[in-house]
Amino acid sequence: MQSEIHSATPQPHHRRRVLFNYHPHPYQPLNVNKVFEAEKAAASFNKRVAINMTKLFSAMPTFWLIVAWIVLWIAANATIAHFDPLPWPLLLCLASVPQLPLMIVIMVGQGLLGRQQELQSEAQFQTTEKSYHDIEQIMAHLSAQDDEILRQTHMIEHLLLAAGISPEEVAPINNPISNGATFTDVTAKQ
Repeated sequence: MQSEIHSATPQPHHRRRVLFNYHPHPYQPLNVNKVFEAEKAAASFNKRVAINMTKLFSAMPTFWLIVAWIVLWIAANATIAHFDPLPWPLLLCLASVPQLPLMIVIMVGQGLLGRQQELQSEAQFQTTEKSYHDIEQIMAHLSAQDDEILRQTHMIEHLLLAAGISPEEVAPINNPISNGATFTDVTAKQ
């Protein structure tokens, strides 16, 4: 019985006119730090060694340790034992030989560590693109609202004229905000 009454009653078919269709930007922000950490965790043995050595040799304690070693070497040769004469060929050899492989490892490690900045730069670019897209969507929506307001204003003016009322005869709404007052001024008076 319910279904008969329900089906017998004509249902109004209100078709809502869509004023604006929003088209979202496809980019979804992501946590770059998590992506970078996942890439580091999935890195090969060589990449992990390069990253760890870069962190080790680009630290100030390592610098001070090497400076202390060189100063003690020179001081020991000048005072206690003379195992490396004055141009210090053994010291220069021990200091220079590891430099080439360490320099390569540090450059590789810096390249791998620079990946985080690349990811951040790309994420920032995509976020900016999304922001610009959203701003364009908002501007298009406001434009569609302006067009609709003008269309409805035009219809109201025609209805007023058809009813024999001049649009100038309609009393303006006393809106204090449009007369220069601020919202806080208006709410303070209430």
